[in-house]
Amino acid sequence: MNLPGCCAPSREPLLPEAADHRTTGSIGLSGQELHDDVRIPGGTFSMGDSLGEGYPADGETPVHDVRLDGFRIDATAVTNSVFSAFVQATGYRTEAEQYGTSAVFHLLVRSPKSEILGAATGAPWWLNVRGADWAHPAGPDSTWQEIPDHPVVHVSHNDAVEYCAWAGRRLPTEAQWEYAARGGLDRMRYAWGNELTPGGEHLCNIWQGTFPTANTRDDGHLGTASVQSFPPNGYGLHEMAGNVWEWCADWFLPKYYRTSPTNSPQGPTIGQGRVMRGGSYLCHDSYCNRYRVAARTFNTPESSSGNLGFRTIALT
Repeated sequence: MNLPGCCAPSREPLLPEAADHRTTGSIGLSGQELHDDVRIPGGTFSMGDSLGEGYPADGETPVHDVRLDGFRIDATAVTNSVFSAFVQATGYRTEAEQYGTSAVFHLLVRSPKSEILGAATGAPWWLNVRGADWAHPAGPDSTWQEIPDHPVVHVSHNDAVEYCAWAGRRLPTEAQWEYAARGGLDRMRYAWGNELTPGGEHLCNIWQGTFPTANTRDDGHLGTASVQSFPPNGYGLHEMAGNVWEWCADWFLPKYYRTSPTNSPQGPTIGQGRVMRGGSYLCHDSYCNRYRVAARTFNTPESSSGNLGFRTIALT
């Protein structure tokens, strides 16, 4: 495992002969029925970092106007129970299952030592654990049934796309994600305003304490939190900051904002990886302050980890 900057380890594609997704089609369950959509009105917003706080290499500037039509998006990230319905209906095997391993944060691992294969280069808090996947989020001694209402993790971009194809949905573009995350608040730092903890209240699941060894859990969580653990933003969307990173449809290029179209940008046609948005339970200002609403990063489409999930939007 290697690290593309921070946030989550990356890996290379499987050889074609090793891939075995085993999609068999639906067994009668409609994926669309599993989604609680929120209608986002069309409009124009200022996309990017208006406060000058982003990492230069992430390409959060220049701030630019973006105009979007209205759309419907999940109120929460896709949960373990919802993803399990997809797996049950199709027999799908995620890429983490095909690789046989995935990345788990060192304080969360539940696995025999023999199944811990090593640490990520440059980020020893990420351990490569045999048997870690969406159904075993902390390793082989854990199970998703313990946390059915938590966001599904260990899901690659490719896995998320396969889920969307089954559910009749798609991943949001990066512009749609940021517009929705802002909740009608233009040029603000967070999904709720400019203060991280207004009135001392924690409004997202991120790291408190000394990263990566001591989390004081002031927000109540060490790892993932159940969806709807924190108040929604102005559009009624939960956990648009922290908890888990969320895949977007776009390829990532740091210079894209310089030439991005005003109307419904779809992202570049090539890039360093796929865009990830929102930050996760591991974000901390000493290490990764990407829980800001303008923040962006990326990973390879095959990559998975214990802090990476997704939410979807309706096709029409």
